[in-house]
This record gives sequence, C-alpha cells and structure tokens, in this order.
Amino acid sequence: MGQTITQKILAAHCGRAEVEPGELINAKIDLALGNDITAPIAIEEFEKIGAADVFDRTKIALVPDHSTPNKDIKSAQLVKRMREFARKHDIVNFFEIGQMGIEHTLIPDKGLVAPGDLVIGADSHTCTYGAVGAFSSGVGSTDLAAAMALGEVWLKVPEAIKFVYFGKLQKWVSGKDLILHTIGRIGVDGALYSTMEFAGETIRELPIAGRFTMCNMAIEAGGKNGIMEPDEKTLEYVKQRAMRPCRVYESDPDAVYKEVIEIDCRELDPQVSFPHLPENAKPISQVGEIRIDQAVIGSCTNGRIEDLREAASVLRGRKVHRDVRLIIIPGTQEIYLQAVREGLAEDFVRAGAAFSTPTCGPCLGGHMGVLADGERAVATTNRNFVGRMGHVKSEVYLSNPAVAAASAVLGRIASPEELE
Repeated sequence: MGQTITQKILAAHCGRAEVEPGELINAKIDLALGNDITAPIAIEEFEKIGAADVFDRTKIALVPDHSTPNKDIKSAQLVKRMREFARKHDIVNFFEIGQMGIEHTLIPDKGLVAPGDLVIGADSHTCTYGAVGAFSSGVGSTDLAAAMALGEVWLKVPEAIKFVYFGKLQKWVSGKDLILHTIGRIGVDGALYSTMEFAGETIRELPIAGRFTMCNMAIEAGGKNGIMEPDEKTLEYVKQRAMRPCRVYESDPDAVYKEVIEIDCRELDPQVSFPHLPENAKPISQVGEIRIDQAVIGSCTNGRIEDLREAASVLRGRKVHRDVRLIIIPGTQEIYLQAVREGLAEDFVRAGAAFSTPTCGPCLGGHMGVLADGERAVATTNRNFVGRMGHVKSEVYLSNPAVAAASAVLGRIASPEELE
C-alpha cells in the first residue's frame, strides 16, 4: 500500500520504511522553534528536567516576534529569558531585534527548513513550512522543552485529506482566498488532526508566497499539518537559501486518503471571513456594506514581499479613508528593505498608512493596532476569534492584501475591482 508525502517524512525520521495513520511514533527532528510567548515556558521546563545542554545548538531557533519590540516590562522580561538561554547554550539561531522577523516568514527565508524536514514549533502556525514539502506542526511548550533536550518528538501519525484544486484563478484571487474558501467548505474542525495535502494544477501555478499562506492556515481547519509536494518553484526558492542538503518526497499514486476533495477555482471570487470564525467565508460580492475602522496587512500569513506589492498596486496614488487606520507590517527585515528599495514603503506612507518594523503585533491583540470596543478591522491575518485583535466586542474580518488595501481606501470592506 502506498504512502503519502507526510507518511514518508515521518517514517524516515523514526527509522522505518513506512508508518500508518494512528500509530504513535518517536521521531527525530530537524528544527525546534520557539517564540517570546512560548519559549520562556519551554526554557523553564527544560531546566526542571535537569537537562545539561540542548541536543544541537544549530537545530533550535528562538524568535522574539509576538510582542517585539518589547511593548511592556513583562514582554521585555520574556525576551530577556530567551536571550540569556540562547547565550548560555550558544544557540546559533537566536534572532535579536533588528535581525528578527515574524517567525514563520523568517525561518524558511533563512534556509532553516527544507523539503523532507521534520520541524516542530511551540506555535500553532508552524504548519506553514509544508509549503516547501516539510512536515511541520505546532506543539506545546513542554514538547518543545523535551525536543530541545532530546532532539525527538512524540506524535501520532495523522490521516490525510487530499485537496485537489483546478482552474485558472481570476484577477485579485490568491492563495489566501483558496484557503479561506476551503475552510469555509469543510469548517474549522473539518481536518481535525489530519494532514491537509494541497495538490492540483492551480497549486502548481501558485507562487511560493501563496503556498505559504495556504499551509499557514491548515491549523484553522484543525489540521495537524498542511503540505505540498515540492516542484521546480519550491526547489528554486530552497536552493537560494537552504543551509543543508534536502530530500524531496512525493505521495505514491496508490497512497490512501480518508477523503479527496476537488475544488473548481475558475469562478472563485476574493473571500472574506466574517467574525468570529475563519469558516465564515463569503465571496466579496456577498459582503454588503460593512464600515471598518482599521485595516491590517501583514502577519505570518500575508507579510511577504508579494503581498506588499499587491497592496501597493491598489494603494498607489490613492489615500486611506479618513475614518480608517491602515497598518502594514512586513514579515522580515529583509522584506522591509525590499519594500524600501522598490518604493513600496513610500507608496504606503504617502497613502496614509503606518509602515511597521516586523512583528506579530495586532494579529494576537498584542500591540501595534489593538481594537477598541465596537471597532471593526479587515486583516490579512489568520484568526478572527472573539477578542483576537483587542476588545471582546470588536470584530475582525479576514481577507487577502488587495481586499484589505481597497477597503482601507473606501472605508468599507470592498473589492479592488471597485477602484479600477
């Protein structure tokens, strides 16, 4: 019986020829990741178990990004804890302020993850790296602590659902719209503890940035991991960055899936997910008149240079509506620099936007754009739960960068087609 790409990666990392869904395995990891919210807890547990040292100082990444630059004393103390741990154990990949970025954009761009890897991170959106053909999944801080000490993780092999996308995308439709539509179709628990394997001609035509966006939000459907088979676009991205040799896996033709879902993309419109669940997705044509107070473009879901270019193409020569605050956050320092080089930063500022240093910031209601009672935001982030971006009586609507930019100009959730 054939194996999926996820099964092959997991089998290789536990010294087996194959594994089956439902099996419990111990697997060796290629990278363990923590941020300024989760790593301090993992460090405390690491020290409680009496570990003398980390298993490999090159295979741990610590990225302060959630509340950085430090928003208050508590966040400063958390990053200090990470910094001291990194120094004590000589951890190579600690990304200080000025070098850091939003972790799930930074890690692949730095070449720390590659096809065939097994990556865990104490952050649910670690599933992002499936875009380059790696098995990557979020874990708890105690699992991270054990992994930092032992270089292994305990997990159950997930079942797999295959999503096959076909048809050419219309203008202004992107990976964000594919994943919002998919979550809207299956629900926030539709892929619970399952591999979401994304395939088909539409995926093959999708740029790498859009692939990262899709895999990033696998967790929003309950997925254990999102993954795509590497192709020429993947390898072109990886070969410029990878810090070590990689191994490309593909699913066997006779691999077993618990379900195969086909999605026709030819007539798909830009999507907007209404509060308070990502599954509440509607085409932009059905949104109606929804005034907004804030628009956020960025996050680990849509903070890549391609996302900023898309937003700038809508904003260039226009002004943000007087009743709207537009906040734009690039995913890394290098993306920030690229936006400056290309003139995108000037486009944003001239339009009336705030252009920020990389941070998770408003996505989790941390800083740099927290919402007040009754305020509404449209955001390119990944979650719109109650109180996610601030007050419990605020609302967050999820969209792609073009929709967010057009909405910022028009003062209501709108399609970029309205500005053409």
